[in-house]
Amino acid sequence: MTADPSPPREQPALRTQAMPADANVNGDIFGGWVLAQMDLAGAVPAHARARGRIATVAVEAMRFHKPVFVGDLVSCYARLARVGTTSLTVVIETWAKRHLSDEEVKVTEGTFVYVAIDEQGRPRTLPAVNP
Repeated sequence: MTADPSPPREQPALRTQAMPADANVNGDIFGGWVLAQMDLAGAVPAHARARGRIATVAVEAMRFHKPVFVGDLVSCYARLARVGTTSLTVVIETWAKRHLSDEEVKVTEGTFVYVAIDEQGRPRTLPAVNP
């Protein structure tokens, strides 16, 4: 994981604005809120590849680079990094466009693991990739 100078070129898996209810008394957004946004974003490519239910089973790596502030536009970029028999590893970068400026900074990055599950919540084999 590296501190890149600009956001990825693809569309974000999730984009939202940080609100006052998500902040501490100093106006910094709670890390848990950012983590939750990343989990939602990582689920987008995982669900698409699994073609069905998934569950988050691990956060293998997580790094906070800079704080997120109230009013920042938060964008999470997610890409599949590995596909196993039942599991999917997704790398997620989170960028913030600072409120009232055009500055974009990488605020977090992490590696999340999801598993495909059946209706009873048991792991299931991922479907074959269509040609």
